[in-house]
Amino acid sequence: MSLEQEIKKMVESCGAKLYDIETLTDRGKTIYRVTITHPEGVDLQKCVEVSNLVSPLLDVNPPVRGDYNLEVSSPGVERKLKKPEHFQNSVGEKVRITTIQGDVIEGELKSGDAKEIVVQTKEGEKRLGFDEIAGAKTYFEW
Repeated sequence: MSLEQEIKKMVESCGAKLYDIETLTDRGKTIYRVTITHPEGVDLQKCVEVSNLVSPLLDVNPPVRGDYNLEVSSPGVERKLKKPEHFQNSVGEKVRITTIQGDVIEGELKSGDAKEIVVQTKEGEKRLGFDEIAGAKTYFEW
């Protein structure tokens, strides 16, 4: 079982879902970020619960070389969309897509499956395959 699968199992044992795992550097420090969702929202208590479960696993199976900080959080209102299930769970929300050609497409995500997404823009419906997407995220108009 991979480290991600083990983390997913632990997250699910808390009644939450694993949204994403990423390693990033912020001000010279390495952060191993585990992002979770929960039907009733993610609060600090849920993050602490997941962190307390995952931390001992990472002590035995370090996810990166050297020192790092474990961070457990929710994806928030504006969140990155990477996997097909991220898109499927965001149908009906506003999205901003950057294509590999550098074009930016904004609109409402109408549908998504394992191969492509459909975005309703001001100019009409746009279909994009996952191989055409360089980056994507939801956004909220205040």
